Amino acid sequence: QVQLMESGGGLAQTGGSLTIFCASSGATFSTYAMGWFRQALGKEREFVAVISESGDVTRYADSVKGRITISRDNGKNTVYLQMNSLKPDDTAVYYCAQGAYSVRSDSFGAWGQGTQVTVSS
Repeated sequence: QVQLMESGGGLAQTGGSLTIFCASSGATFSTYAMGWFRQALGKEREFVAVISESGDVTRYADSVKGRITISRDNGKNTVYLQMNSLKPDDTAVYYCAQGAYSVRSDSFGAWGQGTQVTVSS
């Protein structure tokens, strides 16, 4: 069973940058789309970004478009989320997920444990 492990979360200042990572243990990493979702305290989990199997197609939530970039390295079984111009509203636990190319969380069958990102004002 595939295991996804996020890392790179932490504390950032408003306007700052942070890159988080997700490493997959699966041998079939390149055959799945990868997504990032986030969940703020007291709120529902929401879509952030998704990238296709080959990495040539991406989609972003309107709230992060232009500030956040998703990318992947299939040779390293890793997906990245580069976050710039961070806002306090970006504070959340960020989860990576593996599945079909979609903005729906139920399209993803494997999830990581999450990494906390906190943006101070």
